[in-house]
Amino acid sequence: FVFYTNYNSRKSSELAENPSAALAFHWKEVQRQVRVVGTVEKVSEEDSTAYYKSRPVGSRIGAWASPQSQVIGEGELQKKVEEISAKYASVEGKEADIPRPEFWGGWRVVPTEVEFWAGKQSRLHDRVRYLRDGDGWKIERLAP
Repeated sequence: FVFYTNYNSRKSSELAENPSAALAFHWKEVQRQVRVVGTVEKVSEEDSTAYYKSRPVGSRIGAWASPQSQVIGEGELQKKVEEISAKYASVEGKEADIPRPEFWGGWRVVPTEVEFWAGKQSRLHDRVRYLRDGDGWKIERLAP
């Protein structure tokens, strides 16, 4: 599981200090959930750059312009977007190369535990947990 963000954000600072994370994917309509727990590591610069280059131009400009989760004044973000857009304006219809900021990249969650939950009207939900066990997985059924 890989996600990309600003390395100067609170989230990245906390992950650098405590490289653990939990992810939850919940589908209320079908009463299903998957929970993933694991360790976290930065992805390679090459992988971060490859993903960054696959993003739309507006997203790449946004990575430069937004000081993620910082307090900003009204109009400040738009002004920064305009500055970055002008700096990397396309020439003769050819898209400009907008480099990946050093402060932007990916984190990979390496699962050590995955739980599958299936809800039931009786509330006797079905829960199965997979625990990393060396090179394989140990499977456990959990009480609801």
